[in-house]
Amino acid sequence: MANLAAAKKSIRQDKKRRLRNVAITSELKSLMKKLNSLIETSKADEAAKVLSKLMSRLDKAAKKGIIKRQNADRKKSRLSARIKKLKK
Repeated sequence: MANLAAAKKSIRQDKKRRLRNVAITSELKSLMKKLNSLIETSKADEAAKVLSKLMSRLDKAAKKGIIKRQNADRKKSRLSARIKKLKK
C-alpha cells in the first residue's frame, strides 16, 4: 500500500481512469458486434446509422487516448467499406 499522499491520489486517479476506459471499450465492442450482425443480415440502412454512432465513439476514444488514432481510422475505413459493398 502506498504511504505518500501523492501516491494514494495516483491510485485513486488510476482506478477512475481504468473504469472509464473499460466502460468505453465495452461500448465500442458492443457497437461493433451490433454492426457486424447487421452487415451479416444485409440491413444496410440500419447498419449505416450504427456506423455513424460507432465512428463518433471511435473518434472520442482515440481523442482520450483509450485507443490509438490509427486503430480508430483503420476500423472506420474497413467498416465503411463493408457497408458500401453491402449497398451495391
